[in-house]
Amino acid sequence: MRKVAFLFLTAVFTASGFYLGHYLFVNNLLNLNLETNTGYGLAALTALFGLVLGILLTPRLINWTVFLTTRVVEYLQKMPVQDLLIGALGLILGLLIANLLGSILNFLGVVGKAAGVLLTVFLGYVGLIVAIRKREELTGVFTSLPWFGKEKPSKGEAKLLDTSAIIDGRIADLCTSGFLEGTLVIPSFVLEELQHIADSNDLLKRNRGRRGLDILNMVRRKSDIRVQIYENVKGLEDTPEVDAKLVKLAKRLGAKIITNDFNLNKVAELHGVKVLNINELANALKPVVLPGEEMTVQIIKDGKEPGQGVGYLDDGTMIVVDSGKRFIGQTITVIVTSVLQTTAGRMIFAKPKTFRREEYVNGKFNEVNVVG
Repeated sequence: MRKVAFLFLTAVFTASGFYLGHYLFVNNLLNLNLETNTGYGLAALTALFGLVLGILLTPRLINWTVFLTTRVVEYLQKMPVQDLLIGALGLILGLLIANLLGSILNFLGVVGKAAGVLLTVFLGYVGLIVAIRKREELTGVFTSLPWFGKEKPSKGEAKLLDTSAIIDGRIADLCTSGFLEGTLVIPSFVLEELQHIADSNDLLKRNRGRRGLDILNMVRRKSDIRVQIYENVKGLEDTPEVDAKLVKLAKRLGAKIITNDFNLNKVAELHGVKVLNINELANALKPVVLPGEEMTVQIIKDGKEPGQGVGYLDDGTMIVVDSGKRFIGQTITVIVTSVLQTTAGRMIFAKPKTFRREEYVNGKFNEVNVVG
């Protein structure tokens, strides 16, 4: 291709040189009163000059064209399809307006034609840039039209994954269970944060980050849910915090956020973004505990209030036992007094079960007759 382009451009330069010499001779622009044979000699001389100029400039033109084409192709490959379509629409509108205005300037002759060319280039560029920068608003206008429809079926809903939900690991089980539908969208900045955690010097953080990457690979391989890495984060570069970027991107895409972060949950609700909190789902699926029920729990440590003891169920639910500090290290039966349910989790308040005097006597003291 380079050889063909070299030969073609060199021939173009040579022909242009010959035409230039012939034009100068025919119109006598040099005022030399040349004869016919001398005119052909002038045309041959300018053709030779064009040939030399073509041999010297053609390689540079080819290299410049290849470089420019490569850069344009790389830029277009990185640009999302949505931006390409919106940009093309803006370019078409700009060229149409320039064509209408250019037809008006035709009465000015050569000056009008030159102004029309400049106006075409200018308005085409302006239409392209403005359309790309206003893509969110233009997309909102199209989606608000009745024949486009803003509501999408549940299978098409996008759900943004937060770093905490990925590291937690339960998202993999949720995907394989079939209860979660739609497309899981992982923004590039979330993936970068996960990679930074995996490369941390802290052993605990490094293990958490690697676990998150393993969870993502597991979801992509073993579940039927589509996982998409979203790289179009233009306009979010000035926002330093990942949570703020996630909320803005969710508003842009009209997506929901899957997270375990309590603070992100509250911030997203303030911005009108729907949140799927895995902790809320887990709490909703836990067996209901009613006041008055008996439970068996091991007291592990003392609580914040004086005399309190704290234990945990197998699912991690905290149980605060009044007057349970003296039972630390023991497994006792408690009676539930109240249950506190929050988005951050569930907390059960209880008290030790009171034994009747007969139970102590029959259950303990009769085994060994101490009194006699």
